[in-house]
Amino acid sequence: MIIIDPRYSDTAAGREDEWIPIRPGTDAALAAAMAYVMITENLVDQPFLDKYCVGYDEKTLPPSAPKNGHYKAYILGDGDDRIAKTPKWAAPITGIPEETIIRLAREIATTKPCCITQGWGIQRQSNGELSVRAVAMLAILTGNVGIHGGNSGAREETYKIPFTYFPAGKNPVKTKIPVFMWTDAVARGSELTALHDGIKGKDKLNVPIKFIWNYAGNTLVNQHSDINRTHDILQDESKCEMIVVIDNFLTSSARYADLLLPDLMVAEQADLTPNEYAGNMGYLIFGQPATTPKFERRSIYWMMSELAKRLGIEAQFTEGRSQEDWLKFVYEDMRKKLPDFPEYEQMKAQGIFKKRDPKGHLVAYKAFREDPEKNPLKTPSGKIEIYSESLAKLAATWQLEAPDIIHPLPIYHYGFNGYEDPKRQQYPFQLVGFHYKGRTHSSYGNVAILQAANPQEVWLNPLDAAAKNITDGAFVRLFNEHGETRLPAKVTPRIMPGVLAIPQGAWHQADMAGDKIDHNGSMNVITTQRPSPLAKGNPQQSNLVQIELVG
Repeated sequence: MIIIDPRYSDTAAGREDEWIPIRPGTDAALAAAMAYVMITENLVDQPFLDKYCVGYDEKTLPPSAPKNGHYKAYILGDGDDRIAKTPKWAAPITGIPEETIIRLAREIATTKPCCITQGWGIQRQSNGELSVRAVAMLAILTGNVGIHGGNSGAREETYKIPFTYFPAGKNPVKTKIPVFMWTDAVARGSELTALHDGIKGKDKLNVPIKFIWNYAGNTLVNQHSDINRTHDILQDESKCEMIVVIDNFLTSSARYADLLLPDLMVAEQADLTPNEYAGNMGYLIFGQPATTPKFERRSIYWMMSELAKRLGIEAQFTEGRSQEDWLKFVYEDMRKKLPDFPEYEQMKAQGIFKKRDPKGHLVAYKAFREDPEKNPLKTPSGKIEIYSESLAKLAATWQLEAPDIIHPLPIYHYGFNGYEDPKRQQYPFQLVGFHYKGRTHSSYGNVAILQAANPQEVWLNPLDAAAKNITDGAFVRLFNEHGETRLPAKVTPRIMPGVLAIPQGAWHQADMAGDKIDHNGSMNVITTQRPSPLAKGNPQQSNLVQIELVG
């Protein structure tokens, strides 16, 4: 197992064959350099590329594409930029030695099968859409797609047993905004357009967001970028006029509510929970209450039923069913789809049901690999689109701000707040966040025993610590143009030089009527609300900061 990560994580520790540290946001440069080795040493699976792909070379390049617009030309330096993507080119960008890139490319190309997968930190960068596609190219070039032990370069779905959800009804409003841009939809909603901001369903958003319903989420403030900007936007009541929050705890987001309602805990009510990533073993959990609700709290179903009653639509919402009735209803619907489910009362008593995938192990794209004509992909061509005509059209029509680009090929392009951003002269350290074993995002971030076992610390390399006179455990300040957070330092060789890492999800603690300095290592004080170019999504893994001792 080879781990490529700026940080030597607990996932890797003691299990990996090799850890290769890489600068954040440069994954596409590494992939391009490995592709160069594979192509020039004739290690690619040419029959696979010819049969299943569009745009690898001139043979499968769409007629609408420019000459030498294919992937092979880009890698060999025959494309628009005229730069060969050699390991020597990639080494100073990625921080990975040239000889390591060459060896890694050969190992991947000659190991069959080879499973290439990626975490979602790569996509949450300012150039994330390009990077994700670039990493997938390693699986495509080597023909590891659709076979046992291979992968597509992403994380595919696993086997799932049938699950029926509570009906959601139909929303008559078809206009959509990128979820990450909700603060912009509050602050300047009527300015958002399809070509600049990714609005769907209309060329332009007619009205801003005036009402926010926030259920069981801390994304209103804590988990959203640039907390200080969000605070300023929400403080202006001429913009968002009402905020309703329903939660179990007084989170950072709950403090911004006009109306705050306490929900029941999971352990206080019965519910059905399906599996997520479960390999080839699907399961269903029937959770039972471990205690009775305290005080005057009610379930979300009770709240919504009472609200529906006051709006005159109780019958349409409840359909005459209680919360328990709905559990029975959806469960019986699942039994129709999978008769293996036990009777309702038996399931309630046993608590869990498991079923192994009857087909053995799910192999993503196996049917496509076996017969691409009968089982085409959901792409316009029905094939793997290395060159995307759809992206080429967006690149030609969307309005982008430098250095943002959209490209039909999975190229490397430095993004804002990346290693090659000129802003590094002022803020020289790249900062990434990571999921922490002491909490799930921000959930359980207020539990004292978990905080004691998993302290909130910023990781920095001993070389950087020595240059800054920072010792292990010293209290430091991280800051940039967005804000400042303070927390202890963890000096460790498990992070590459020039990169800092913070466990994401710590609860924001700042005097927002005063200096706004966070004192709990809440990462989103120093992240940006500028979206990624294509998805208009979360770039919270692309950050430039300075670190200093608190003095």
